Amino acid sequence: MNSNAMWQGRGDAPLGQASELGALCFLATIVIVVVCFDSITFADGDTNWHIATGRWILAHRAVPTVDPFSFTVPGRRWVAHEWLSEVVLAAVQAAGGWSAVQLLVGACAGAAMALMARTLRRMLGVLSVIACVGLAFAILRVHLLARPHMLALPLLVLWTAQMVEARRAGRPPPLWLAPLMTLWANLHGSYVFGLVFTVPFAIEAWRLAGPARPRALLGWGLFLGLAGLAALINPNGVDDVLLPLQVMRLGVLQDIGEWKPTDLAHISPLVMALFLALFVCLYRGVRFGWERLSLLLLLLFMTFQHGRQEIILAAAGPLLLAQPLGAVLEPARAAPASGRASAWTFRSWAALGAAAALVVAIGAWRLGHPVRRVDSGTTPVAALAHVPPALRGAPVFNSYSFGGWLILNGVRPFVDGRADMYGDTFVRLALDTEAADPPAQALATLRRYGVVWSITTPGSGLIPLLDRTPGWRRLYEDRWAVVQVYQPALDARSGARAARPSMSGESGSGFAARTCAKCLKWSPSGSDESI
Repeated sequence: MNSNAMWQGRGDAPLGQASELGALCFLATIVIVVVCFDSITFADGDTNWHIATGRWILAHRAVPTVDPFSFTVPGRRWVAHEWLSEVVLAAVQAAGGWSAVQLLVGACAGAAMALMARTLRRMLGVLSVIACVGLAFAILRVHLLARPHMLALPLLVLWTAQMVEARRAGRPPPLWLAPLMTLWANLHGSYVFGLVFTVPFAIEAWRLAGPARPRALLGWGLFLGLAGLAALINPNGVDDVLLPLQVMRLGVLQDIGEWKPTDLAHISPLVMALFLALFVCLYRGVRFGWERLSLLLLLLFMTFQHGRQEIILAAAGPLLLAQPLGAVLEPARAAPASGRASAWTFRSWAALGAAAALVVAIGAWRLGHPVRRVDSGTTPVAALAHVPPALRGAPVFNSYSFGGWLILNGVRPFVDGRADMYGDTFVRLALDTEAADPPAQALATLRRYGVVWSITTPGSGLIPLLDRTPGWRRLYEDRWAVVQVYQPALDARSGARAARPSMSGESGSGFAARTCAKCLKWSPSGSDESI
């Protein structure tokens, strides 16, 4: 077989459906293995407040509508649009610890990659499928976090795959897919993209239907209408649909790591995938309908604007490219396959059984070797452990990335990863305070909120500022976090432990008043005033 034939996938023996299922199970197993040995699963601080939210929902049997966690904006309107994912994460963590959460993330990633490979294989050869899935997984690797988007990832792949299959077969999407939008809408905000993706496919179907345009319009319109209604079945109604769009407009996103623009100055899986796709499409003369081309360009723009959108591009991009690529590389696969399904053979059953046994073994090993949360840039385990219990109930200033860990451990944070709830102005204030830019405003902010201790990353500009401020001293420091405390407040509280406010309910004003009654008010000049 020459190299051109290998690239086109010609000459590879067609897999029967039974053998193909076994191959897909092995692919999913490999992904699960990789995820279960990858420390990146818990690298994001938002994991912690998501699980804390799930615990709150399970305890109160209700979805929160106002902030139950912070001391700075308690009672502010909060659209908890990922509540179902948070409940699942919290329940899994309670049942099997952090190891079970990692297994869940691996299972979701494995299912998504297997679904992608199954759809691509219908239009592309084996080598092309391996290249597409491999690059997609490489891009997704840094996003394989214990967060709601991972629970929604299989649905994103399934939805896009069904759009592609519907157009390939010249029919509307199956109606059974529309109710899945309700599940997706309560798991993660990416469901909005699912609705958006449907529109270009519907336009393409109408444009190419010829005399059957009214029928195509009716079929796709009915499906889109049902999916839109299904998306409204959530605790927040229309607010849930509008929230992802509102988040995208937040100006402060440019200063939050996961939302920063994609860095194209360095070689990365994304850069490699883009150049490879561009090369193949130009070299082989791949042609797109304007609808899919517009959708791909939209995904590229979103990815360049916010690095987090790599997830959408990696999950949907290969599927959008598959049919145009297949028309050039695999003409024989351009039309839907017909014929009877192949029979299950001994090798098929053996492959499936081996994959299942390997999954069970991996799960048993992972659960038998519990994941332990250790110090990192988002989990200041040792630093928080050194904070006296009496001080934990007092107002704190924390780094943005530490907010989730504080919530999970019963400490009311100054700010956390729920930027959509805090809003542009407040998050900007928190980031400027952490950077001590300008110093006078940072000190004024701490005084305004009655802050008497802080826990920040070692690179925070606030640390040297408080070192120079009378009354403040370092209580603890390591490579991950620095704890500073206003000494008169610590002395005032050292005699007796103040009652810790419950996460469910004391109002912000009552908490602040009770806290200040037990400590001293500090000022930049160093003078102390009794309140």
